[in-house]
Amino acid sequence: MKRRVVVTGIGIVSPLGLSAAATWAALLSGTSGIGPITRFDASSFAVRMAGEVRGFDPAVWIEKKEIKKMDPFIHYALAAAQEAVDASGLSITSANATRVGVHIGSALGGLTIIEREHTKLHREGPQRVSPFFIPAAIINLASGQVSIRFGAKGPNSAPATACAAGAQAIGEAFRMIQFGDADAMLCGGAEAAVTPTGIGGFAAMRALSTRNDEPTRASRPFDKHRDGFVMGEGAAVLVLEEREQALARGASPLAEIVGFGQSADAFHLAHPSEVGDGAARAMEQALIDGGIPPAEVGYLNAHATGTPAGDLAEALAIRRVFGAVVPPVSSTKSMTGHLLGAAGALEAAITVLVLRDGCLPPTINVDEPDVDFDCVPRTARKASLNYAMSNAFGFGGMNVSLLFRRAES
Repeated sequence: MKRRVVVTGIGIVSPLGLSAAATWAALLSGTSGIGPITRFDASSFAVRMAGEVRGFDPAVWIEKKEIKKMDPFIHYALAAAQEAVDASGLSITSANATRVGVHIGSALGGLTIIEREHTKLHREGPQRVSPFFIPAAIINLASGQVSIRFGAKGPNSAPATACAAGAQAIGEAFRMIQFGDADAMLCGGAEAAVTPTGIGGFAAMRALSTRNDEPTRASRPFDKHRDGFVMGEGAAVLVLEEREQALARGASPLAEIVGFGQSADAFHLAHPSEVGDGAARAMEQALIDGGIPPAEVGYLNAHATGTPAGDLAEALAIRRVFGAVVPPVSSTKSMTGHLLGAAGALEAAITVLVLRDGCLPPTINVDEPDVDFDCVPRTARKASLNYAMSNAFGFGGMNVSLLFRRAES
């Protein structure tokens, strides 16, 4: 029999704040975390804005001598994981360490370190490349460093399924606990791609908004005048636990995860199928997995990034799945930007907070919506709901949907 799985802790580092509480408060107030790029001189770039993490000091979470051995995406993962574990009250000891695992995904990994060491190689020669270069940059070292930090010796993995990676990490961690391979998992995503290569690469694809003169209004999911996504960065980590274990130790679950769906478009390396077929199948599978009809879902946190084709495909998929009764749908990327491999984890965490507090975050910057359902425009609002879903889709046609249920009182 499948075991029940609950969320007992959340940690967030985002363009809206350095904690889950700060991020959640900013979301409910409709605050934008988008601004001019300060990481590097972007004056010659077509895109000069991003959702940067501001005020983050890695020394708060990491020993100073260790900081330079890690890319910023790992710094963010460690900070988010520490907050999540502290919030959950989970104690990882020699008695349970082999039953606690870590799954943290990323789309691009250590771009900052890759750029730095590549420059050093060409300017100073191969002998000057740091011996920490590889472990500082590779995607699985977010999971690796978190497992080392907490002594978690259970299943360890690092999905790299583009912008679906963080959500897939949560879904796979859910399965691990459901089927008895672990009793608790630290799972989510981390990204730090606000770099010259990151911005330059996506700009060259014409995937990014170019509203440089009004950055806080540049991320416009579901709006008729959207022109691309805005790059964001950060990390989100959830602590998942087998429900009976969590209750036995006195934990207070924030929500229960009940469904996980994933699919492939098998269509194009960067564009979704026009009718949103793969996205619809992922949502349908999550509902089947959770054993509920579509009408039971009271909120959907959309993947919607603000690209013309992507938002349209997802809207068509949502209409296919939910028919005439589409729940309120919002895209919090309108405030955070798109955190790539961390996006699905951040938005899963937000969906849990929606269920905990009964409040729907808005989609800001929707002046002329081009969807025919409620996208919670501009202002947060209270709602009574038992189930909520979040979507995450990635290049290569990777689709993940997660279904959560309000925690039982």
